[in-house]
Amino acid sequence: MKLKIVVLFTLIAGFVFVLNPMAIDARGGLEIGATVENFSLADTDGAARSLNDLKGKNGTLVVWLSAQCPVVKGYKDRINEIAAAYRAKGIAFVGINSNATEDLNWVRSNKAEFGYNFPVLIDKGNVLADKWGASVTPEVYYLDAKNVLLYHGAIDNDRSGKNITEQYLKTAFDSSLAGKPIAKTRANAFGCTIKKTGESN
Repeated sequence: MKLKIVVLFTLIAGFVFVLNPMAIDARGGLEIGATVENFSLADTDGAARSLNDLKGKNGTLVVWLSAQCPVVKGYKDRINEIAAAYRAKGIAFVGINSNATEDLNWVRSNKAEFGYNFPVLIDKGNVLADKWGASVTPEVYYLDAKNVLLYHGAIDNDRSGKNITEQYLKTAFDSSLAGKPIAKTRANAFGCTIKKTGESN
């Protein structure tokens, strides 16, 4: 009897996951292995851009950014270098700004100032950030060509860039492109808290 109950529970759990592949883990973020739903947001020019239109043939890196965060400023060159290197390998970059304290003009001028050569989308009301569980900037989500989440978290292990010993994101890219499993699928993201709608500064 107990065995039947266990089997039944397993089948139900599997069925629920199939119905809702964009699963949420216990920490409130997307589960590794979840299929991300397509979304559409306006870019800094006001044009609607969707994930499926922007994604690369070998995957997509979605990175939460901020115009005012000093940690993002410290990462901007690394972000641009990684984006350029892996764009040639079929991985597209998409920036997201969910900060209620940063208006469109600020985000647009920051994109130019920091030299981002990829679209930055505006997440009004931090709807996407809440759905995915993004909480800081920079924070990255690496999706494969079918929008399955392969890696989530930090870009590397040193915000200064002077003492990097773990290249989390590049290692995840390289493993996936080589057809190998990603050994470390999560690393705690660190940076500035996303300033969400309705929250005090």
